[in-house]
Amino acid sequence: MSAKCNHQPQISQKPAQSDTCQECGEENSLRVCNTCGHVGCCDSSQGHATKHFQETGHPTMTYYPEDNPGSRKWCYKDGIYLL
Repeated sequence: MSAKCNHQPQISQKPAQSDTCQECGEENSLRVCNTCGHVGCCDSSQGHATKHFQETGHPTMTYYPEDNPGSRKWCYKDGIYLL
């Protein structure tokens, strides 16, 4: 696991494109891509957020909904949570 993320300065949160996973319709444990706003489910569901990263290379995501006080950002490329 990397101690530092070089992708954090690139984060400019985009609005979520959906309130559910855009691939399967899952309503819980969602992640929104910080690059394009794509909404995907987490790996404990069908992993569409990770699949989005693998297909696009968009490095970071935020737990959705972002207004949740526990929302965190994750960098797929560096494998770390961002502050």
